[in-house]
Amino acid sequence: MTKGIIFDIKRYAIHDGPGIRTTVFFKGCPLSCYWCHNPEGQRAQPELVYNRAVCLRCGECVRHCAADFLLQNERGHIVLPVKECPECGECAKVCPSQALEYIGKLMSVEEVMSEVDKDRLFYEESGGGVTFSGGEPFAQPEFLEELLIRCRAKKYHTTVDTCGYVPGVVLARIAPLVDLFLFDIKIMNTEVHRKYMGRANWGILENMKRLAKAGKTIMIRIPVIPGITDTEQNLNDMIAFLKKLSDIHEVALLPFHAAGEAKYKKLRRRKPVRNIMPPSEAKMNDLRRLFENNGFSVKIGG
Repeated sequence: MTKGIIFDIKRYAIHDGPGIRTTVFFKGCPLSCYWCHNPEGQRAQPELVYNRAVCLRCGECVRHCAADFLLQNERGHIVLPVKECPECGECAKVCPSQALEYIGKLMSVEEVMSEVDKDRLFYEESGGGVTFSGGEPFAQPEFLEELLIRCRAKKYHTTVDTCGYVPGVVLARIAPLVDLFLFDIKIMNTEVHRKYMGRANWGILENMKRLAKAGKTIMIRIPVIPGITDTEQNLNDMIAFLKKLSDIHEVALLPFHAAGEAKYKKLRRRKPVRNIMPPSEAKMNDLRRLFENNGFSVKIGG
């Protein structure tokens, strides 16, 4: 039985494809984008996180930790040691205030589909369906493939939100099961891409070419990170690249936001990008006009 690690399932989503959708978030991503707003989706394994602000200091979690992993300090707050959590999840289950949260759950295809099926009527009435996001869905290819097969059998519209960093042979096998790709493109220069994402981008660009050549429906999503992705050189290179691809006409510009700050604190990680302000409305409108003047249909946000 195929299983995968999911960190969230969001019902009634309206920004991840057409109509009303259910978005399934896969855990694990091969990139490490500086501005990632879903850092809980980066690591492949489940993670235990602690929100000290809502902790009741009752000690229930410590008493239920069979591995003696958790500690309480002199003030009653929980201390998470550096060593790896045994990942049983019992502490989070008994926490009355949800100060402890276990991010990531091993789920079977049947368990995911039982959640997806709950909104079948909404999909039919709105032209919606199911979106697989993350993290990176292609980081768990067998699990993704089986879920897509199940969705297609039920005639659900399928969307995959991807960073594009996936072996070409895997993409070629799974792409026929996908109705719409939400394909992120961020930085065109390979070394700059490696600096801010941790990987080179040549494979990502080749995969975009493959999908376009195969006639797949693709919406390009561009995160607008001031001083990083919105430079004149990067945008001009991006437009030149996209104009060479057949049938790619839709672009979504995603303005940077600081909504993920609290997530980094909860995960006990330092956010790599600091002191960046969201782009102004005027800046976003300028970028919209730039892409529209080059023949693209543009929307701002999701």
